[in-house]
Amino acid sequence: MRKFLNNLFKTNLEKSDYDSFAEKCVEELQIAQDKFQQEFNLNYYDNWFYDQNTGILTFSTGNQELNFRYFDVGSFSTKSNTWKWSWNNNYTLEKVKKQTKTIRDFGTKSDFPKLTDGYFESDEIEAWELTAIAFKIEKGIGVYRPVDENKLQIFLAITELIDNETAQKIKDKYVECGTHDSNRIAFVCTHLNKETKVGFNEAFETSEDMELEDDDDFQAWCNDCETIRKKEDGWTDHAIDFAKIKIVCERCYFEIKELNQ
Repeated sequence: MRKFLNNLFKTNLEKSDYDSFAEKCVEELQIAQDKFQQEFNLNYYDNWFYDQNTGILTFSTGNQELNFRYFDVGSFSTKSNTWKWSWNNNYTLEKVKKQTKTIRDFGTKSDFPKLTDGYFESDEIEAWELTAIAFKIEKGIGVYRPVDENKLQIFLAITELIDNETAQKIKDKYVECGTHDSNRIAFVCTHLNKETKVGFNEAFETSEDMELEDDDDFQAWCNDCETIRKKEDGWTDHAIDFAKIKIVCERCYFEIKELNQ
């Protein structure tokens, strides 16, 4: 990364307000990234994995694991030589791109088109420059750039170290779905499905993509289960046995809810 950052200082041309600002951001990123690497030594870890659903970037080697919160700054394509801000990418989840809307707003106020144009011709040096700007505005602690099989470079800004126990609790809130891939976990009675209307009762009113408290989950059951639950005056062993709760993903949950409503 450093060679690309260093190249940004090799021009003697008169600098615009944007150029001066970007240069300062790159300089600050260099200092911060050196400190970040010295503290965490990411090169030690054999594996990395970032999950848009959880917003967690994980490095691991054997049983050792390091977890960070991150946001997706944008991507640079080495095939088309173009940059795309994550806020302009429909394949990037809102959870990990919402911070870049702040950067876009800053660009609007400052009249910096590079921060407000969602997609444009670029190069790898500028991609690091844009990442440095995002890093400064959103007060990151480090950056990371994975490369996918299509040679698309993804630029991630790391914002916070989280302990492994907390990270695992967050990851446990998600489930792999054969239809929708990884999504937040939800619980429904065995009678709820996507084909037959059997009524839909919830623990609390829900909406898609809503924020949940740490102790909350999506929970729903059919009308028959509700009848027994009321008769038993709560979730007794008999009521639970009748419900036979199963796990589905959040998107399946709301597809079932839509059918029954």
